[in-house]
Amino acid sequence: MTSSSLQYLPRFFVKQRLTMMVNRYEIVEANPDGSPGRMLAVAQQKRMAMKEQVTFYADDTKTLPLFGFKARRMMDVAAAYDVTAADGTVLGSFQKDFAASLLRSSFHLNAPGLDAYGQERNSLIAVARRLVDFPFSFHFDFTDKATGATVLTSERQFSLRDRYTVDVPDQRVDFRLAASVAVGLDALLQR
Repeated sequence: MTSSSLQYLPRFFVKQRLTMMVNRYEIVEANPDGSPGRMLAVAQQKRMAMKEQVTFYADDTKTLPLFGFKARRMMDVAAAYDVTAADGTVLGSFQKDFAASLLRSSFHLNAPGLDAYGQERNSLIAVARRLVDFPFSFHFDFTDKATGATVLTSERQFSLRDRYTVDVPDQRVDFRLAASVAVGLDALLQR
C-alpha cells in the first residue's frame, strides 16, 4: 500500500502486538465477509516518550513510512495530535477534551470539511475502567457536530490483547486519519 493508494476504507481491524519497549499495532483490512484481509500498515509507539508520536509503516521492516500522528506539545492534558501523510501533508487532527474525559473519555476530530466529537459509548464502563484494571470492552462513537451522523466507531473486543473493529461510514474520513485515531485511542487510554 502506498500513502496515496487508499484514502477511504469503510471497515478495518486494529490488533496490538505485545512487546517490551514499544506498543506495536497491525492495521488489517476487513474482507466483505468480515474476516481479516491484507495487512495495510504496522504502527509503532515508544512507551514513556516525552512527546507522543506514532509512525505507520508499510510492513515490519519499517523502511517505508506511510503516515503518522504526533503531539503538538509535550505533556499536555488536553493534548492535540496532528495526523500527516508521509510527505508531511496534514490529513486532520484529534484532541482530547480534558474536562469531559475525567469521567468519560472524549475527543474532538477535525479534517477538511469535517468537525466531529467522540466519546466512550457506555458511561458506566468508562467509570469502571478508571477504577478497576480489567480489559473491558469499550467503544467510541464519533459524530459530526453539525448533523449528528456517525462518522467513525472504534469497538474494542473483549480479549487480553487489544483488538478493535473500526467502522467508518463517512467517506470524508481518510483511512489514515481513522487508523491514527483508532491507534491513538488505545495508546492514550493505556495510561
